[in-house]
Amino acid sequence: MKGTTIFFLSILLITTGCKRLDQTADDLITVDVTNNSFPKKELALQDFMDVEYIPLETNDDFVNQGFVQAIGKEFILVKNYRDDGDIFVYDRTGKAIRKINRKGQGGEEYISCRSVTLDEENNEMFINDFLARKIKVYDLEGNFKRSIKQKQDGDTQFYLDIFNYDKENLICYDECNQEIPFLLVSKQDGNITKEIRTPFKEKKLFLQLLRHEGGTRAAGPGEYSRIIPFNGNWILLEPSSDTIYTLMPDYNLRPFIVRTPPIHIMNPESFLVLKLVSDRYYFMESIKNVYDFSKEEGFPRTYFVYDTEEKDFFRYIIYNGDYSYKKEFYMVMLTPINSKGELWATINAFDLCEDYKKGKLKGKLKEVAATLEEDDNRVIMLVKHKK
Repeated sequence: MKGTTIFFLSILLITTGCKRLDQTADDLITVDVTNNSFPKKELALQDFMDVEYIPLETNDDFVNQGFVQAIGKEFILVKNYRDDGDIFVYDRTGKAIRKINRKGQGGEEYISCRSVTLDEENNEMFINDFLARKIKVYDLEGNFKRSIKQKQDGDTQFYLDIFNYDKENLICYDECNQEIPFLLVSKQDGNITKEIRTPFKEKKLFLQLLRHEGGTRAAGPGEYSRIIPFNGNWILLEPSSDTIYTLMPDYNLRPFIVRTPPIHIMNPESFLVLKLVSDRYYFMESIKNVYDFSKEEGFPRTYFVYDTEEKDFFRYIIYNGDYSYKKEFYMVMLTPINSKGELWATINAFDLCEDYKKGKLKGKLKEVAATLEEDDNRVIMLVKHKK
């Protein structure tokens, strides 16, 4: 099934001043994850979000798979989906600056690179070296600065998600921790600055296992973010919890969305996932935790949106308004990218060139496509909250 990853269990266990969000008791939303019947709503993405297109320069040294890691005020960081160690540094317009690769076995190198977190204020990037259970820190020229350990005790395996929280700290998600999955971690030494406890009755891992003579296989539903920046705060999504919380500047947790029925009474479980949160719309998925290894398919999903003005749920179809026809856009493509709550997707340059020739593009996307060659790097689609 598309979006589903299968891998050996051994690898899984290794790998496995702010604006306030105003909220009243009436704003707390309850989601029935067993409901799959909603009225239909059609929307253009540009009706509720701003969209920017950034073509990534292509040359002999800058050919990549377009796995975007960071988009800041001045820099964009991109890597490949294969873990080859390459990190491509672009300026904010997509102009190539330098390629960095410090992969290796040395003390100043990284063994693996799950993700790269950008800190422009300190001119640093943080490499999630998950196989070594460390975070390697470099400047944006690729010079090594320090190595900090990830949490070693308890059930911790490695930090799954890492975001730039403030000048001194990273905010991290520790998937395998049985009690405290969210942490504020010092950028200097890796010490835990703050443990953030999102209440839940029993830890639930969002995967399926198949044990056989040759070992154990595992399947998961694909990538989704447990940490979602929004309006200067942080939405925290722990799959084991019946409540999605907003982390406030004073570290208090404010309930945002409540699911029903409770996760611990469901067999199989249905997990609730947030894909995009805007001022008006909250796009979600409920995903059933089932998988058929013989057919290699599973994790059926229900896609729906909550409209805060109409105060109701809808199944939805989203169109990209920069096409001259109803080009459907899938929320599963989007991933949060920075503390401003922006999200990214990419578009294949070949497809854009074909659509441009056929007159299927308009607006900013048409302007970008006119500059492309078919074998250019992918074009970043940056989705931003309306000002």
